[in-house]
Amino acid sequence: MQKKSALLGGAALGVLLAVSMSASADAKTAKHHRHAAPAAPSAVDQKVESLTEAVSALESRLNEETQARQATQAQAQAAQADAAAARADAAAARTQLSEQIQTIPGAVQGAVTTAVAANKPKTDKIYYKGVTVTLGGFLEAAGIYRSKNEESDISSSYAKIPYGNNVVGHTSELRGTARQSRVSFLAQGDINKTTHAAFYGEFDFQGGAQTSNSNESNSYVPRIRNLYGTVDWDDYGLHLLAGQNWSLVTLNSKGITPRNEVTPPQIDAQYIPGFAWTRQPQIRITKDWNKEIWAAVSIENPQTTIGGTTGSGLSSLGITATTAATGNTTLNGSPPNGSSASSGFDSVNSMSLNHLPDVVGKLAFEPNIGGAHPVHLEVFGLYRSYYDRVTVAANSYATLHMGLTAGSSNVDTNGGGFGGSVTATVVPKILDLQASVMTGRGIGRYGSGQLPDVTLQANGHLAAIPETMFLVGGTLHATKELDIYVFGGQEREDSKLSSANGSTYGFGVPGSGTAITCNTDGGSCTTTTREISQVTAGFWDKAYTGPFGQLRVGVQYSHTNLTAFSTTSGYTPKTSEDMIFTSFRYYPF
Repeated sequence: MQKKSALLGGAALGVLLAVSMSASADAKTAKHHRHAAPAAPSAVDQKVESLTEAVSALESRLNEETQARQATQAQAQAAQADAAAARADAAAARTQLSEQIQTIPGAVQGAVTTAVAANKPKTDKIYYKGVTVTLGGFLEAAGIYRSKNEESDISSSYAKIPYGNNVVGHTSELRGTARQSRVSFLAQGDINKTTHAAFYGEFDFQGGAQTSNSNESNSYVPRIRNLYGTVDWDDYGLHLLAGQNWSLVTLNSKGITPRNEVTPPQIDAQYIPGFAWTRQPQIRITKDWNKEIWAAVSIENPQTTIGGTTGSGLSSLGITATTAATGNTTLNGSPPNGSSASSGFDSVNSMSLNHLPDVVGKLAFEPNIGGAHPVHLEVFGLYRSYYDRVTVAANSYATLHMGLTAGSSNVDTNGGGFGGSVTATVVPKILDLQASVMTGRGIGRYGSGQLPDVTLQANGHLAAIPETMFLVGGTLHATKELDIYVFGGQEREDSKLSSANGSTYGFGVPGSGTAITCNTDGGSCTTTTREISQVTAGFWDKAYTGPFGQLRVGVQYSHTNLTAFSTTSGYTPKTSEDMIFTSFRYYPF
């Protein structure tokens, strides 16, 4: 700046000196030429003009450079100010970020806690390696009163109700029991989004080992109720079940799905006569269409109960059969070599002969009514096969008069039945009704009354016994805590008879006895049960529901009638029994 001012000053001084010198010269010239005419501008004048223009240009350039320099300085100062502001903003941002980072763990924990609380399941579950485990069951303290002594625990033996000629027919029965207490677990996992696997186990304490008794320690053993695995393929609507579960004959409440079986709500662990069920090892495949129509087939473990004429009862004809004990065989769980060590059964566990499984097919329909499914309908069919080993003695009545061939052979016969069930929500959350029926030949094993399946005919062959069973009932949800139920059921068999050598064989053979002998203590009375019927009523009250689980209190009353086939005198023996059950159940899960 100073250098450029000096330069401009020097130029101006030079111009003045030049002008002065030119003026002096012009004066001198004027003295010599005072009388001369005016002359044109001289070279000096032109030079002065040129220098003046140069000075003006220099001034103009200097002004432009000064303005540019000032603008540059202003820009620099603005840039410095912007940089300082940016540094201040960055420092503030770093401080704010640091403060936010310090608050992240608490915020995340709070968010996680809120999310977990919002999605917490209604019942506590255990999560392990992608598998969800749900615990279940209850602890029960039950009381039992029977007007006649069946010598039974929480599961009644309806066909054993004694007649008046039996001493226990004049004595009542009172006991307490905790053996129906139950524990269960359900493990569930997803193989993928549309394939699901589950494993379920359910156990109680109604097994009775030879050392179990009620004298001092009780020591009743656990037993398997259900133990099975399932796989569900959503894409195909297919469902596989393998293991021990309720028979496919048993009524369901939702489609044909496990853990949705509809059992009567009573306390008696043998349920109600007329209720069709078993729990057996099986393999089941189910197909559903939009969760409204279901079809299933199940291959289930077979067993056969024998009634009426037994294997030894044909000995007068020269015929013997393996089925020598009523309701069972005499195999007693013993392997061929006679050692019971490897049989897996106790020596008193009688087993039947079987060569084909029971096969059950079922269809279920749940119509959509007003966006809900208040009605559940089922129809099913059952196929069974019965098996025995028969020996005909040479030169016996059977060979000489009946045309049978001497020797041993296997005999079998077929049986089965069909039935249907319905459940209906008549008034939502207030009244539910249900009804079921099953009829056929050789189906006694499937009824709670446990009437026999087959009997032996005079020729040594097996014959399936005709039977029909039904159950109807309803449950009133009087309040959210109180349920009141009433049910009635019946199981009834027809006779299956044959004759030879003046005698009658089979099931329903007329017994002996009269009204006096069958109802007199110590009297003579032989009977064969034809019909079992029962009416039962009771209630369940949810006495407590809270964070510690649920306590339910129940009371049941039932009246059971047992009717036999008529005796040779034309008398029809009958007996009955009144039972009262109480239950206190605690559900911790």
